[in-house]
Amino acid sequence: MSHPLKPNPKLFIQILRWIIIIVPVASVIGALNAFFLWLLSEATATREANTWLLYLLPFAGLLIVYLYRELGKNSDGGNNLIMDEIHQPGAGIPTRMGPLVLITTVITHLFGGSAGREGTAVQIGGAASQCFAKWFKLSPSDTRLLLISGIAAGFGAIFGTPLTGAIFALEVLAIGRLKYDAIIPALFAAIIADTVCTALGTHHTHYRIDFLESFKMLDHVVKVDPLLLLKIIVAGVGFGLAGYLFGELTHSLKDFFKLTLKNPYLIVFIGGVLVILITKLIGNYDYTGLGVYSSREGGVSIVSAFHQGGAEWYSWILKLVLTALTLSVGFKGGEVTPLFFIGATLGNSLAWVLGAPPELFAALGFIAVFAAATNTPLACTIMGVELFGSEYILYFAIACYTAYYFSGHTGIYLSQRVAVPKLFDLEGEAPFDGKIGQLRETHSSLFGLLINKLKK
Repeated sequence: MSHPLKPNPKLFIQILRWIIIIVPVASVIGALNAFFLWLLSEATATREANTWLLYLLPFAGLLIVYLYRELGKNSDGGNNLIMDEIHQPGAGIPTRMGPLVLITTVITHLFGGSAGREGTAVQIGGAASQCFAKWFKLSPSDTRLLLISGIAAGFGAIFGTPLTGAIFALEVLAIGRLKYDAIIPALFAAIIADTVCTALGTHHTHYRIDFLESFKMLDHVVKVDPLLLLKIIVAGVGFGLAGYLFGELTHSLKDFFKLTLKNPYLIVFIGGVLVILITKLIGNYDYTGLGVYSSREGGVSIVSAFHQGGAEWYSWILKLVLTALTLSVGFKGGEVTPLFFIGATLGNSLAWVLGAPPELFAALGFIAVFAAATNTPLACTIMGVELFGSEYILYFAIACYTAYYFSGHTGIYLSQRVAVPKLFDLEGEAPFDGKIGQLRETHSSLFGLLINKLKK
C-alpha cells in the first residue's frame, strides 16, 4: 500500500489509460459535430434563400415522427436518456441516436423550426461514448465517466468552449452538486473534440464587448460601479424568470398536446402549422432557425442584440414562444442557442430600461438565461469568460447565480436531479429530493395547474 502523502504511480497510469480511451472517442465526436455544423449551415442558407420551405414544416414534422417511431428505439429520450443512464444504468443509449438526431435536427432547421444545436451535439456525444464503451468493454463506472466525457466533448465542440463543456457535463447532472470524478476525462474530451472540430474548418461566432469603463485600476485594486452591480442583480432576476418561463412553457405545451391531440403525427403537424401562422403574423423570418444572424438588414438576431436598438422589447418573448412550441410538438434540436437569443435580446431591452450598456447586458442575458434554464451557473460563468473575456467575470458570476436562484426548481432537463435544493422550508428540511420531472408532478406551477385541470 502506497503512502497517502507520496505520489501514487497508479494515478499516472490511470490518466494515461483515460487519454488512450478519450482520444478516439473525442476525435469522432469532434468530427461528427463539425459535419453537423456544416450541414446546419447549408440547411440555414438553403432556407433563407427559399423561404417557401417554411410551408413544408408540418410535413417535415411527420417525417421526423415517423423516423423516431420506426427507427428510434428509445432515442426519443434525448438528453434525459443520457442523464438517466449516467445516474442509473438501464436500457442503454442506442448508437442510432447520434445519426438520427443529427438528420432530424437538420430537417427541423431546413424547414424553419425554431430550435438550437446543443441537444444534438450532446446526444451525438452520448451515443458515440456508449458505443465506444461497449467496444472497449468498460465497466459500468467507467462507462458513466465516458458518458459524462461525451457530453463535455459534444458541448465543447459545438460552441468552441472546451472548459465550459467540461464543467457543464459535471454540473448539469444534479442541482447543487458538482462531483469531480470525471473532470480529467471530461476536460481532455472537450479539448480534443473542440480541436478536431476547429481543425476541420468549423468557425464559431465571435462576440465583442467594448464596455470597460467600470473597471478602473487604482493601486492594483479593481473598482466597480455599485449602481451597475445593482442593475445587474435586477436584470439577473429577470433572466431567471425568463429561464423559468421557457422551461415551464415547453414542458406544459408538451403535456397539453399529449392530453388533447394525443396522436404524435397530429401533434407535430398542427404544431408546424402554428409555427407558420405565428411566423407570418410576425412578418419576418428572424425567429426561425438558430437566430445567430438575421438574413435581412436591420433584423433581430443574437449578434444584433449586442448593439443599441438591436432588438425590440418583445423579441425575446417571440423567440421563447416559437422555440417552446417547436420543441414541444416533436421537432428536434437543442434549446441552448434559442436561450442565447432570448437572453441577449432581453438583456438589450433591460439595458434600455435600466440605462445600462447594451452590449454588456446582452452578454449577461446570453449566459444567464442559459444558466437559469439548465441550472448550471458555474459553467455559464466560465462560458462568459471563454466567449467575452475574463475582465467581466464578476458581472458574469452575479448575473448567472442570481438567475440560477430565481429560476426555482425547474429546467429544460426533466432528468436533472435536485441534490441540494435552492430553497429550504422553515424547519430547514429540503422540500424535495429527486428528478425535476418528478418535482413538476408533485409541485405544480401555474402551467401545471392548468394541465392538471385538463387531466381531471
